[in-house]
Amino acid sequence: MFGSIDPSLLVASLMVAATPILLAAIGELVVERAGVLNLGVEGMMITGAVCGFIVAINTGSPYVGFAGAAAGAALLALVFAALTQWLLSNQVATGLALTLFGLGLSSLLGQSYVGMRAPSLPRVDFGVLSEIPFLGRVLFGHDPMVYVSLLIVAGVWAFLRYTRGGLVLRAVGENHAAAHALGYNVVAIRFAAIAFGGACAGLGGAYLSLVRVPQWTEGMTAGAGWIALAIVVFASWRPWRLLLGAYLFGGVTVLQLNLQASGVAIPVEYLSMSPYVVTILVLVVMSAGRAPGSLGKTFHAST
Repeated sequence: MFGSIDPSLLVASLMVAATPILLAAIGELVVERAGVLNLGVEGMMITGAVCGFIVAINTGSPYVGFAGAAAGAALLALVFAALTQWLLSNQVATGLALTLFGLGLSSLLGQSYVGMRAPSLPRVDFGVLSEIPFLGRVLFGHDPMVYVSLLIVAGVWAFLRYTRGGLVLRAVGENHAAAHALGYNVVAIRFAAIAFGGACAGLGGAYLSLVRVPQWTEGMTAGAGWIALAIVVFASWRPWRLLLGAYLFGGVTVLQLNLQASGVAIPVEYLSMSPYVVTILVLVVMSAGRAPGSLGKTFHAST
């Protein structure tokens, strides 16, 4: 079935397929480590996808498009932050509303851009490194955002593990009352974490509309935000396990596409639902896991 497929090309495709989910998931990991549960990842991703596409079309630069995507999704995330941290609304209900709002907003903004093609994002040229057998194609033939996603994972890991800011963020997530008693501004820290999570989700959405497709299609995230949420649980809020989880789901996506292309005797509908079946299985298996801190609770400093 896969005899005609180059293994190095298969692994490289896996990395590309995992990148948008990885970007959204690492942002949500930081949000949840701050003690906040934001279920609006899907809405922020689709908002980032349409904002990035519109900016890239009008400027002619995919790099500016990614910056616009991060800014647009971060602004939407700050709406969630204001509602949950200042107005004390329920995080679960607000996150779901954020997803619905993002889907509707993206449909409205993108209706004039259907059928257009985004400017291409050039691949990084590694010279002779790209000619290394197998590893050259796997590691050194990608667009810049694949490497940016890996750098963000490494940066988040190092920040949480080795810096004072990471220690403060984890303290806020684990016991916000104690962190407040020590003089830390819990609301400001959570605002920053939520904005970072939104920016990362926006980058993930823009990767779909500027690299993977690359064009604007309504609802093009197709549940990627929900998969990102499942990966955070699967990884037990650890960045490197999150990377492995994202590549696992990327592998499922690539496998699904290759099975469809090979004409295997399995209905297309069953193949298309395979990533979501895996998501459900992961949630069932990890249902006994515990989140760090008091997720779903809102901090309100007493005055």
